[in-house]
Amino acid sequence: MDEEAGYRLRQRYVLHARDTKFCADFGKTLATGGVKCRRLPARSPNLNAFAERWVRSVKSECLSHFILLGEGSLRRALKNFCEHYYGERNHQGKANQVLFPRPGPLKETRGGVRCQERLGGLLQYYHREAA
Repeated sequence: MDEEAGYRLRQRYVLHARDTKFCADFGKTLATGGVKCRRLPARSPNLNAFAERWVRSVKSECLSHFILLGEGSLRRALKNFCEHYYGERNHQGKANQVLFPRPGPLKETRGGVRCQERLGGLLQYYHREAA
């Protein structure tokens, strides 16, 4: 989400449930950013399995380990989790590869293995430092 504008960047559609919090004003706000709202069919909780899986992952791997004090700490935790989830974590469904690796030098076969920690050591990422 774009924190300043409040809508998804480079996305054309937002799928949402039939909850009353997704009112007409919600759709109008997204429409100003060129995003179309698509309501999911009634009684279809597993229709958006990718979003459901991501929510489950962020709850179990991040949010359930902290007592968050305010919106700022929640934003920091989610920002760190997203950076780890998309840029440092190996994805088993994608041949155990990092989906969006950080730009940097080519992989070295020499040099020591270093551990980078996020969220106080809750999330760890191992990489080989340049020789």
